[in-house]
Amino acid sequence: MSKLSLNFGYTKVSPKEKTKLVQSVFSDVSEKYDLMNDIMSLGGHRIWKRIFADIINVQPNDKIIDVGSGTGDIARFILKTKIETNLHLLDLNNKMLEIGKLNLNKKYKNISFHQGSAEKLKFKDNFFDKYIISFCLRNITNIEDSIKEAFRVIKPGGTYYCLEFSTPNTYIISKFYNSYKNNFIPLLGKIISQNEKSYRYLSESIDLFPNQKKLKKLLEINGFINVSYLDLFDGIVAIHKGYKV
Repeated sequence: MSKLSLNFGYTKVSPKEKTKLVQSVFSDVSEKYDLMNDIMSLGGHRIWKRIFADIINVQPNDKIIDVGSGTGDIARFILKTKIETNLHLLDLNNKMLEIGKLNLNKKYKNISFHQGSAEKLKFKDNFFDKYIISFCLRNITNIEDSIKEAFRVIKPGGTYYCLEFSTPNTYIISKFYNSYKNNFIPLLGKIISQNEKSYRYLSESIDLFPNQKKLKKLLEINGFINVSYLDLFDGIVAIHKGYKV
């Protein structure tokens, strides 16, 4: 990946510009983020996240980092298990992180919140049992750097979990999904959030994200073994899982 020119949607920008622009997008959409997720996915994102939380299979005393934790929806699924964990929520965007704190602090204890970058985590080597990232990886400035950092902070025997938009497997669903994503989602953003531009970026970021097999290969190149993925809704989203030894 070039250090000089990266994609912000279909626009070529510098790494610093991409980070700034992506954070601006999430600051702009933060207040209606959960509402828009419900509307855009017709509630499907709740099903995907519930399946994701089940696959994570939280165990007592797990040390877990939730990268790109946003409004805390994945954390809520984990915390509802009532299994004692050491849960760290990290997001680069302060507005999203503050919403996550409001959603979780009043109901749950033993949660640590961190503002920081997935590309440079401020944690020791071999620290976490589980690293989870949900609908965030495609928005990171340098995806490969974040994977390297994930590998560094996961303990030997620990697991990496990623829930992200991916590539549909069948032609008919792909055609329908691309039309919906590229036309209807920006329109919804304009009507509900008065922010067509941000939701057009989100649509374009999905188009440019590596498909299931390419992401699996990227995880393997950066040290993870027994990498697998599970397609949901014909591959509109996928859950990748890999281990560190």
